[in-house]
Amino acid sequence: MSGRYRVGNCSGFYGDRMSAMREMLEGGHLDVLTGDYLAELTMLILGRDALKSPDLGYARTFARQVEDCLGLALERGVKIVSNAGGLNPAALAGRLSEIAKGLGLDPAIAYVEGDDVKHLGFAGALTANAYLGAFGIAAALRKGADIVVTGRVTDASLVVGPAAAHFGWTETSYDELAGAVVAGHIIECGTQATGGNFSGFRKLAEQGADLGRPLGFPIAELAADGSSVITKHEGTGGAVTVDTVTAQLVYEIQSARYLNPDATALLDTVRLTREGRDRVLVSGTRGAPPPERLKVCLNELGGWRNTVEFVLTGLDLEAKEEWVRAQLAPRLTASSVTWTRGGLPAPDADTEEGASTLLRCTVMDAAQEPVGKAFTAAAVELALASYPGFTMTGPPPSPSPYGVYRPEYVDRSAVRQTVVHADGTREAIPDPVVFGPAEVKDAGRRPEPDAAEPDVPTRRLPLGTFVHARSGDKGGDANLGLWVADDGSPLRERRIAWLIGLMSPGKVRELVPEAADKDVDVYALPGLGAVNVLFRGLLGQGVAASTRFDPQAKALGEWVRSRLVDIREDLL
Repeated sequence: MSGRYRVGNCSGFYGDRMSAMREMLEGGHLDVLTGDYLAELTMLILGRDALKSPDLGYARTFARQVEDCLGLALERGVKIVSNAGGLNPAALAGRLSEIAKGLGLDPAIAYVEGDDVKHLGFAGALTANAYLGAFGIAAALRKGADIVVTGRVTDASLVVGPAAAHFGWTETSYDELAGAVVAGHIIECGTQATGGNFSGFRKLAEQGADLGRPLGFPIAELAADGSSVITKHEGTGGAVTVDTVTAQLVYEIQSARYLNPDATALLDTVRLTREGRDRVLVSGTRGAPPPERLKVCLNELGGWRNTVEFVLTGLDLEAKEEWVRAQLAPRLTASSVTWTRGGLPAPDADTEEGASTLLRCTVMDAAQEPVGKAFTAAAVELALASYPGFTMTGPPPSPSPYGVYRPEYVDRSAVRQTVVHADGTREAIPDPVVFGPAEVKDAGRRPEPDAAEPDVPTRRLPLGTFVHARSGDKGGDANLGLWVADDGSPLRERRIAWLIGLMSPGKVRELVPEAADKDVDVYALPGLGAVNVLFRGLLGQGVAASTRFDPQAKALGEWVRSRLVDIREDLL
């Protein structure tokens, strides 16, 4: 392995493929196996679990995976590192000890805590957890832990920690740490790095990638200088290409500076190079000191919500919508009412579904009653008294609670990252002593164009003609990464220059009318052939409270790729 340290991933979210841990352990050599189970929404879910029982608050599926695979991991000498501890890493560590004892095994289990900051002025918060760095994980591994579970560390820390322990990096090894941050970011979402959710999936299939079986989970082979090769086990589904790696690299970032608690990764320095089939070298990453304050994921219980979906079919759809809305509106007492409708179908559709569109009414309120029977009964009672063809996609559901997410920031001095080692001793992890800026909004920021495009022949085509996309949520903001396909075309560099020149904030608002009144930031990443777009506030108060059709902006990129733009003929 040329001295490379192999760190794999077996989970990108709470609910990922249960068999992945065993698949990764059996599939080939690994030094460390990581699993990412936490997201902003997951913290809310775990917070509700913890309300039911103080013994809960962690990812229970992880415990079941360990029960199935612990003997195999120990036999093969693979360390397991995961943030599955969620809100209660101590309870998870205790549960794993019980599992090990029941299996007749005696692994060294450590956990990292200190991320819970509800006591720092966040009264009433369901969860308030600071994003911790990687050196707690590193300390646990240096003292011999076989398993390390954490609370809310950054996703990349699951890779940075093992690498720092293995290579002996210090807090000022900024380039090396930043390289590992990038590697961790690439593999943290599991199969999204091996072809999952990839806009070029058809090309992958044409090139021989097996997309018909479960996609393989990614592996980062790390070197002492922080560079890495992204790959996967041989014989697994999917593919690792420059484009699949780029797809994950531009996912859920905010600017050209990727802030982490241990280092700031300068994304405009990253270079990707194909090393062979299913092998992509990630190199050149430069790092800078981390920000002085830590980001906090804060969730509050917002109230209750409910949605009904009306099906509108055939002719006079806009009039039908107007009628049912006028009938239902006087009965609605919820504090928030949102109506959305899909696009109008094409004339003379040859299926009933093709001749239909959906009209959604979503209501939210601090109390349950206005979104419960008072709402659903009012909708159902219109069944024989409203527009022709009245039907709904299903019976109205019961109200569900929703949470409100918002980011906060706290001084590091108020947070104490602590490792509880397998022998019960506690080790406080010191803070860095050098810091960078808390936010670097202007690095790589794309302004409005200052000159008109040259007068050359163009064709009106989808942006996705040679541009890939990946999108997602960052709290109430949406992130959209766009990049020119790495398809071997001699036109690629010119296409990159065209894309960067095209995607100004004004052009983005033109392509995404929903963002007409939003702040939009565009950042150029020419080394990746990409731009990153940040839509501030597009998702409202976060996924759990969003009333948007696509509340996590997962399909935003595919919509934008389908939008028509004027592409210069000399780029085609």
